[in-house]
Amino acid sequence: MKSLPVRALVSSIACLPLFAHADFIADSKANLELRNFYFNRDYRQSGAAQSKSEEWAQGFLLRFESGYTEGTLGVGVDALGLLGIKLDSSPDRSGSGLLPYSASDKRAADDYSSLGVTAKLRASKSTLKVGTLLPKLPVVQYNDTRLAPQTFQGGLAEINEIDGLSAQLGQLRQVKQRDSTNDEDLSMTRGNKRNIVLGSHTSSDRFNLAGGTYRWTDNLSTSYHYGGLENFYRQHYLSVVHTLPITEGQSLKSDIRWARSTDDGGSNVDNRALNALFTYRIGGSGFGVGYQRMSGDTGFAYLSGTDPYLTNFVQIGDFANKDERSWQARYDYDFAGLGLPGLTFMTRYLQGDHIDLLNGQGRGKEWERDTDIGYVVQNGPLKNLGFKVRNGAFRSDFGNDIDETRVIVSYQMPLW
Repeated sequence: MKSLPVRALVSSIACLPLFAHADFIADSKANLELRNFYFNRDYRQSGAAQSKSEEWAQGFLLRFESGYTEGTLGVGVDALGLLGIKLDSSPDRSGSGLLPYSASDKRAADDYSSLGVTAKLRASKSTLKVGTLLPKLPVVQYNDTRLAPQTFQGGLAEINEIDGLSAQLGQLRQVKQRDSTNDEDLSMTRGNKRNIVLGSHTSSDRFNLAGGTYRWTDNLSTSYHYGGLENFYRQHYLSVVHTLPITEGQSLKSDIRWARSTDDGGSNVDNRALNALFTYRIGGSGFGVGYQRMSGDTGFAYLSGTDPYLTNFVQIGDFANKDERSWQARYDYDFAGLGLPGLTFMTRYLQGDHIDLLNGQGRGKEWERDTDIGYVVQNGPLKNLGFKVRNGAFRSDFGNDIDETRVIVSYQMPLW
């Protein structure tokens, strides 16, 4: 359904006079990303259905962005090609999210690939994109934490006609999950202790979104966004981001968010989510403290497979169960000040409690500890070669207990 307007627009580009293609070609760019990914998730709770998920794979991500044709209405096209190759897996260790696997025998595919094309129009300072999208908005953020990114099919307008205001309007129709080659209808995240119950429908082909961000000063912005999965839920999201300069090399950043989610006739969604993160930076160090609180009859609602726009959504958990209250302590360090640009470190600890375990089972709690260390080569023949090790531990008194390690080696290669 979505491919027809994309094909029509791409075909129209080919029919334009050669002179109109000048900016289309001159402003185009392409790059190839190589992403080598090792993933190990060890399930530590007794009676786990699977002892661990452990896989190793190589990914290739080819990105192309054209410029726009000349004239009042510029036309362009983008493309995203993805290829994933299995390096190591087995039926008893599959399901890491790196590779598609068979539901019957649990065997991971030897390889998988996909191609996404996006037609785009530009008028003045605004753009319209139709086709494959990678939305990153408070109400929908695509996931890119495995071999290939999650992609959507739909249309999205970015409107930038008023100084300081960036507005968005669009509709998503289907999704391709990070370990899949199939475009599917949209669904919502359930499970854990969210208490989200669906009616007769399990998916929808309409996610409508609108909103905008206004930058009042270089240090202050506010935003409002709306997102609605037809027949499931409606969500209103407000946020304020402020950075207070203290002295040279010191600042305090405040990121405060509030969301209200209600049902749209086919679920019982009823949630209010208050979350905030405050970060004090001095030199290369960053000290962060976060708080997140869920209230209402359910936990937080968001599209399946996406990253919820919550300050306490981290490597493993989202801390978004019914009635959950959670806090976070975080420390970051950038080694550039010590003469090692490109080397970074992060560690954080989160704890959630007051979780409604439902059916009169009382209250539960959970915690997570994460540590990341990464390095990106800054110059020379290996410039943009990156290494990252991510380690996390998650424990709860009602669900999975997880120890997890990810090792990612990536290389960004500009083609032109």
